[in-house]
Amino acid sequence: MLTFDEEIKPNASALGMMRTSTIDDVPGMQLQQARVTASIIPPTPEKTVSTGRIRVEDKRIINCNADVNQLVPFKYKWAWEKYLSACANHWMPQEVNMTADIALWKSDKLSDDERRLIKRNLGFFTTADSLAANNIVLGTYRHISNPECRQFLLRQAFEEAIHTHAYQYIVESLGLDDGEIFNMYHEVDSIRAKDEFLLPFIDVLTNPAFKTGTPQADQALLRSLIVFACIMEGLFFYVGFVQILALGRQNKMTGAAEQYQYILRDESMHLNFGVDVINQIKMENPHLWTSEFREEIRVLFQKGVELEYAYAEDTMPRGVLGLNATMFKEYLRFIANRRCQQIGVDILYPGATNPFPWMAEMIDLKKEKNFFETRVTEYQTGGALSWD
Repeated sequence: MLTFDEEIKPNASALGMMRTSTIDDVPGMQLQQARVTASIIPPTPEKTVSTGRIRVEDKRIINCNADVNQLVPFKYKWAWEKYLSACANHWMPQEVNMTADIALWKSDKLSDDERRLIKRNLGFFTTADSLAANNIVLGTYRHISNPECRQFLLRQAFEEAIHTHAYQYIVESLGLDDGEIFNMYHEVDSIRAKDEFLLPFIDVLTNPAFKTGTPQADQALLRSLIVFACIMEGLFFYVGFVQILALGRQNKMTGAAEQYQYILRDESMHLNFGVDVINQIKMENPHLWTSEFREEIRVLFQKGVELEYAYAEDTMPRGVLGLNATMFKEYLRFIANRRCQQIGVDILYPGATNPFPWMAEMIDLKKEKNFFETRVTEYQTGGALSWD
């Protein structure tokens, strides 16, 4: 059982320039195409790669000149094991029956507050996992120089795509206005504020000119990894998870809740992997972990708690499902303390407790049946997971 803790889009004008004509349409277009492409895609920095056989001691999480194409010998077996566990934990949204959810949504048995909560949840999550996927594919993957860790990142990026698929599947199944839901990250202040908090950290890693190798750049990478693993996936998702899973516990929106439970399990593995990567980078680069840097991280955690609490207030301005926004203030402080402890930062909120202990059971990968009495949630393939 798991111990409970728990876009960047291409430049539109550039793409438009490249897609105006095909190379064969206009004489001399080949040269123009080459110039345009060269202006958009920067040259890849050359790396000095050893021609000898890779030794375990040659491998590092970042700033490693060993050949990243050689997966073995493994140095970080925990990364490979997490990759195998994630693959065994495969699922797809369309496997989940949404019939009961559709009937309930069309009925008068959901309150206006419950409908608001569901739509705000989908409004945040439909974009959040796209941000996470693009941060991995366009940023993090380039700067992690260890192949077994890269292997997990590839699986993680695929899982983020599955999560985005799941939210789209729920929106489509319920017949919601997709324009309203998918644009909430522009139009709803509490959602936009969380995304705007994350974007600068994405921009750092996806900037083609950014490369590691100096203390300042390595700290920038470490800072972004902490924000995405511990604050985005480890904090920003948890109000939404609690709300939808609380609906499921009351036998409401059980199909959506089942998918959220699977997503929570995936995100728990992403968090655990991210924490291991962060701590490994700290061990290999102790000069990065200064007192000033740790204090900066604590401030980022505080801001994350404030933003997520504002989101809790917006999604449930009145009590609903036996929950209220005040309960989330305590919960988020508890979660933030756990994240701080996981990466070796002093806790922020002494004495904070967990008002939702049932969330621990939701993360348990060995459960035989879910809370929603829809189907067995042991959806593994190819082997059994072990998190003892």
